[in-house]
Amino acid sequence: MLLTSLFGLDEDGLLDPDLRIVATAIEPLSSEEFRRLAEGALLKYLDTARATAPALKRFLARLSYVRVDASDPAHFSPLADAVGPIGGGLSIFLSTAPSLFGPTIAGLSQTGLAGETARLALEKPLGSDLASSRLINDAVAAVFPENRVFRLDHYLGKETVQNLLALRFGNALFEPLWNAQGIEHVQISVAETVGLEGRGAYFDGMGSLRDMVQNHMLQLLALVAMEPPSSLNPQSVRDEKVKVLTSLRPVGQRDSIAGQYTAGAIGGALVGGYIDELGGPSDAETFVAIKAHVDNWRWKGVPFYLRTGKRLPIRRSEIVIQFRPVHHSIFGAPGGSLQPNKLVIGLQPEENIRLLLMTKQPGLYRMGLRLREVPLDLGMADAFSDVRRRIAYERLLLDLIEGDPTLFVRRDEIEAQWRWIDDIRAGWASRGSGPRPYSAGTWGPSAAIALAERDGVSWHE
Repeated sequence: MLLTSLFGLDEDGLLDPDLRIVATAIEPLSSEEFRRLAEGALLKYLDTARATAPALKRFLARLSYVRVDASDPAHFSPLADAVGPIGGGLSIFLSTAPSLFGPTIAGLSQTGLAGETARLALEKPLGSDLASSRLINDAVAAVFPENRVFRLDHYLGKETVQNLLALRFGNALFEPLWNAQGIEHVQISVAETVGLEGRGAYFDGMGSLRDMVQNHMLQLLALVAMEPPSSLNPQSVRDEKVKVLTSLRPVGQRDSIAGQYTAGAIGGALVGGYIDELGGPSDAETFVAIKAHVDNWRWKGVPFYLRTGKRLPIRRSEIVIQFRPVHHSIFGAPGGSLQPNKLVIGLQPEENIRLLLMTKQPGLYRMGLRLREVPLDLGMADAFSDVRRRIAYERLLLDLIEGDPTLFVRRDEIEAQWRWIDDIRAGWASRGSGPRPYSAGTWGPSAAIALAERDGVSWHE
């Protein structure tokens, strides 16, 4: 993701000609060996039409490599020598184990790589609870002030996620209805068909609640529920998101469901259960469903249903806005059932926006009209067929380089998210019940279906 995104920025002429990319890891590689690795990766993941010899040569010339063992302070001096003077600006992208954040930041500071022109981007996991998150944030804050810290959530780089702002605040059609008077409920789903994929050690220590809900899904909820910012500047946008996150009601005992997949079938292929893949017993949840509420004037009484899991039937991430029905239907039988309007915002695998409307069914009928629900589709790939589809990291890396933090997460956002998540985990611990089993290839435990259906709601599938 990182190399292909940086290549895309270079390809479009968005990188300064003098910008250099210095890669670090613990593996002992020369710069030439790293360039060969990078070239192989780019040829594997890029379209052949883009990965031309001149474009690859130009990009690979930007790359160099320095071996760094973050636990050894002596390793940072060669890195500082390779980077050189940072008066023209330095963007640091740090993706490492939480235990190495402190030593890495200390090493950067001691070798002059944390000066006033340096920005630090941090990729999750930023702790495993509020206390550990604060330790990391304190270590960062001791060297980098908040205005030079860029906490990255790659979902915020997706075009359709950013389109939420345009959809809501750039169209007079939606904003008057975007409240408890116009919306009945909201669903946010992130469904994965994959299992552990070699991430067993990390995932088993986190579970789906902390791996997906704490960051991606709560950020999506905040963008859906936020008040209009005064302007599209970083402080205004993030101020409004924080208000939502601090307004989340503590989740009741019946309003959160944890599950763990057992053996089943995905796409016709048999797959093992979670403990089979992991190789031992575990009480980590691979599925979570939550009924959440935002306790403010706009969303009084509107439930937000969140659902995420591994080994579900299909891979799909989407936001569903269920509008309220018309107050009185003039279309009696045989007009058919009048369905409330629904806005479906697809994030992956395809980015699109679909509005479900009621229209007259063509034909000649006695005794009134016959109606049918039809979709009004805005497929991003079709509407913008002349524009290359970008990886989310492209947007975020460009913003990091240019110093725009709008799509990055502020410390108070992270900590508000962790407070809410820690409260849910404490509730699970107090009940002493482990995750409920569900077969791979299904939509989670039956209790997750009941979570919505007891309110007369069906999950959008």
